Amino acid sequence: MRAARLYEYNKPLRIEDVPYPKLEGPFDVIVRIAGAGVCHTDLHLIQGMWHEMLRPKLPYTLGHENTGYVEEVAPNVVGFEKGDPVILHPLITCGRCWACRSGEDMHCESGIFPGLFVDGGFAEYLRTGHRTLIKLPRDISRDKLVEMAPLADAGITAYRAVKKALRSLYPGSYVAVIGVGGLGHLAIQMLKALSQAYVVALDVREDKLELAAKLGADYVVNARRDPVGEVSKITGGRGVNVAIDFFGGQATLDYGLKLIGRMGRFIVVGYGGEIRFPSIRMIATEVSIEGSLVGSYIELRELVNLYLKGAVRVFIEKHPLEEVNHVLEKLEKGEVQGRAVLIP
Repeated sequence: MRAARLYEYNKPLRIEDVPYPKLEGPFDVIVRIAGAGVCHTDLHLIQGMWHEMLRPKLPYTLGHENTGYVEEVAPNVVGFEKGDPVILHPLITCGRCWACRSGEDMHCESGIFPGLFVDGGFAEYLRTGHRTLIKLPRDISRDKLVEMAPLADAGITAYRAVKKALRSLYPGSYVAVIGVGGLGHLAIQMLKALSQAYVVALDVREDKLELAAKLGADYVVNARRDPVGEVSKITGGRGVNVAIDFFGGQATLDYGLKLIGRMGRFIVVGYGGEIRFPSIRMIATEVSIEGSLVGSYIELRELVNLYLKGAVRVFIEKHPLEEVNHVLEKLEKGEVQGRAVLIP
């Protein structure tokens, strides 16, 4: 089968033929990939940013946002059969540790993350565990299945951050969405569906701000033009109640913290920069700063329901697997509209 594999850091992925995956554990499942989303984390993996933390054995196959069809199941797997359309939570979890038992399974003590340090979904087939699978309607179209792939990471990452934000949002409050990319464009829709707050979208590209407006953002701000001043005008000088930074570069971390008002919350999703904030201001205004990881299995189920009800749309670019390096170049330049999805 064909797969896109990482052999060397800071080098293009190689498309090559690799062996078909085998069922190894009693709860393994082989999935025929329909769509695999391309994430900024894939860029960071290629750049070696995660090497010290994950220590992956090269070469391996990237791809952690996956949908497809069940191809084979191990003897102990029940409830799934060949041909079932599924979306995969990105983490294979044990189901026994404290994190799994409490519903925070993305913190599983023995979690295995296909696409991050073992073979992922930039391939025709993927081996995963039965606990990752969410069965979708049997009659779902292949186009819909491809479109849903980014929900498996971008979607639930945005959804988890939005759920955190909801605790501080009330009718007439303000929430800033920093970065209208694969995650941000989904977060805008979620905030409009689940809250009565005014949504302020910030980005440096006009085409992405246009998309934000189409998706329901109440205000759009070009971050190249005094984002703090513009947001202050929008909020009458009070600042936003919550700001969610989906980019996480140094520039957005620096100005994002200045967008929030008293008792405001700054939720960091993107990464790459460092948070610098005077402790005296944090105390005086009682603002809080918190991180937000990928969502849980239950949060993915909730998000799938929102999608199937039509409350959330995923804007994607479809590309054959062979164009993976071209897609990664576009992503690095900020030229992907919504999310790119590879089709094996």
